[in-house]
Amino acid sequence: MPLHVEGDPGYGTTPGGRFPFLDGSEAVPLLIPEPEVHQYIWKPLSKEELEKCAGGPGWKKFRSRLVLVFWISWLIMLGTAVAIIIQTPRAVYPSLHWWQRDVFFHLQPALFMDVDSTETSSISKVSEQLPYLKSLGVGAVILEGLFPHDDSPLNLTEIDQQLGTLPQFKRLIKESHKAGVKIMLDLCALDLSEQQSNGTEHWYHTSGHIQDSLRYWLEQGVSGFAICDTDAVFTAKTLMEWSVLMQEFSSQDDERILMVWQTENTLPTLNTSNLVVNGSLVELVTKSLIPPSHHPLSVSEVAQSMEASLQIAQGDWLSWTVGGDVPCELQRAILVLIMTLPGTPIIKFGDEVNPIQDGTLNTSAANQQYLGQLKQPLALFHSLRQSRAREEALQFGSFSFLPFNATMSSSNPNSTAIPPLAFLRSWGCVHFLVMFNLGFEPHTLDPDWAPSLPKGGVFLTSSGLDRLGPVSLRSIVLQPHEAIVIKLFESDNV
Repeated sequence: MPLHVEGDPGYGTTPGGRFPFLDGSEAVPLLIPEPEVHQYIWKPLSKEELEKCAGGPGWKKFRSRLVLVFWISWLIMLGTAVAIIIQTPRAVYPSLHWWQRDVFFHLQPALFMDVDSTETSSISKVSEQLPYLKSLGVGAVILEGLFPHDDSPLNLTEIDQQLGTLPQFKRLIKESHKAGVKIMLDLCALDLSEQQSNGTEHWYHTSGHIQDSLRYWLEQGVSGFAICDTDAVFTAKTLMEWSVLMQEFSSQDDERILMVWQTENTLPTLNTSNLVVNGSLVELVTKSLIPPSHHPLSVSEVAQSMEASLQIAQGDWLSWTVGGDVPCELQRAILVLIMTLPGTPIIKFGDEVNPIQDGTLNTSAANQQYLGQLKQPLALFHSLRQSRAREEALQFGSFSFLPFNATMSSSNPNSTAIPPLAFLRSWGCVHFLVMFNLGFEPHTLDPDWAPSLPKGGVFLTSSGLDRLGPVSLRSIVLQPHEAIVIKLFESDNV
């Protein structure tokens, strides 16, 4: 039976009587259908669509100009950076001559004389020492006592036959050139005054004879000569003539030089306006750290001589030699001094091998591992020579003497201890502090001794070779007869 349902005429309407809060009879659907969702399918734009989105064909020109502006800006910034680097002040490394870079050795061939054997001459034994000298980093050897003293008139073109023959000496020169070691002749022990004491005419004759002799040795390959400031030839006229002779045989790679041993506190005054030191007349002036004495100097006398030398170490380029006898316990400290002073070190043959003073060694358990290195006789010299060749501050840096006065405290307040000595070598922002305690008592640094110095550094070397690693200046205790070299930190942090 069919179902007939008549709909309520009010269905779907909102009569006011049934829903009084609705006004009017507008029909409202009870179910609102959801909008149909269409899935978006991505596809690339065509060339025309890209040009349209980018602004059309004019975008190519804009993009090219933008790239051009970028590269021009980059080049301007690069040029500005290069200009800043070029105009920034920097340390200018000086050009050093060979006689400023090298370490000199002073050697007497007579020390190799063997009275029991005539097979090998002293000159030949010096030739045998060239590989050893080269291994030490020696650049020049000054030969002393090569000429006979009893010949009158003096013949400077012949060597002492007891030392060897002229062909043997020429072979020595040839071998030295192969080894890269220069040979100089010391004329200081010769009495040249009698050659110039018999009137003006004889003076010109002997002066020409001496110059001919010097020319002869220069032709053989000798690199220079050494005279004393007390010699009769130490005059402005003679030095000018010899200087011209040296320049005649000099070249850019093989400069011939004239050196003067200074025996007094100051050089004699010469009647010339030219510079005597490092000028056109004399390249090197050699000063002695310890004055010659007829008796062994005490530790106190050595300390006073060292302090006097340190106070005059500034100025023209000097060369340094030990000079007088040094107490055995101070030889290692003196070697540290002569290798760290500004100028050219001249080492007496044999002084590179220093005796070991067992009483001065720190034999604590922490330092036992370094005793093996310390017992090597050349370890200290090698350490100093390598440091001098590697560090610009030790080679040509500035020099500042640092007086201690009463700012040092000794372990015994009532003692009359010898005050330590110290100086500073600097190049740019690199600083080396070199300190010496020549006395018999330990010394502790006062914290306020040098407030401008960095508070710490690292040990470079020491006379005992038993100090390594970082160190604070406030905690340093200088042991008796000790010398130390410290590379200071730029900051105050150790």
